[in-house]
Amino acid sequence: MSRRALVTGGSGTIGAVICQRLAADGCAVIVHANRHPESAQQVVEKITADGGAAQMSMFDVADPDATRKALEALLDEGPIQVLVNNAGMHDDAPMAGMTIGQWRGVLDVSLNGFFHVTQPLLLPMIGTRWGRIVSMSSVAGVIGNRGQTNYAAAKSALHGASKSLAIELASRGITVNVVAPGLIESPATRRSFAPEQVASIVPMKRTGTPEDVASLVSFLVSEQAGYITGQVIGVNGGMA
Repeated sequence: MSRRALVTGGSGTIGAVICQRLAADGCAVIVHANRHPESAQQVVEKITADGGAAQMSMFDVADPDATRKALEALLDEGPIQVLVNNAGMHDDAPMAGMTIGQWRGVLDVSLNGFFHVTQPLLLPMIGTRWGRIVSMSSVAGVIGNRGQTNYAAAKSALHGASKSLAIELASRGITVNVVAPGLIESPATRRSFAPEQVASIVPMKRTGTPEDVASLVSFLVSEQAGYITGQVIGVNGGMA
């Protein structure tokens, strides 16, 4: 029977490729979305057209009650043994001009969302004695980035939470790791960084691809990665 994998933010550029890769690996993928259900549905249709198994789930990870209700419905269909916490958001500003709404909004999705989604899945996952939890961070959470104190705070907090959770779950056959991408090819990256800027920032002189990220996630949720836990692994072309 296929292991069920939930990918939050599965309708985004990186999330969609992760969903497709996990489906190709044999997982039954739950593609999560909040604001873009049509994009998530397209991912589901692509996976099923390629012979994989997928379904969509829609909820706001920043809303604990809505998240718990949605997860309870999913768990009624069976345990979820693979979780990729990919949902996140930017709301950039220098901290001197940052509003409390910008600070709280980013932490609500990227950090509180991690708790809201992960915590209800833990006991069912522990009951199966096997699980893989991967949370998506950023190079900003490792080395910082101007204009992103809120985003870097949320992502670096994921590192500490994941390391602690990894210790709690290590004897239960469940691993917990963090993937921290650098500059990854996307419409937003193309808008924000000219090629010469990328070349000056990234030692490899290029952006990475969503497939580069998905390949690492694929490995971390596999049987082969069963002795890797509590790690923060960069996919950044040598930035940090």
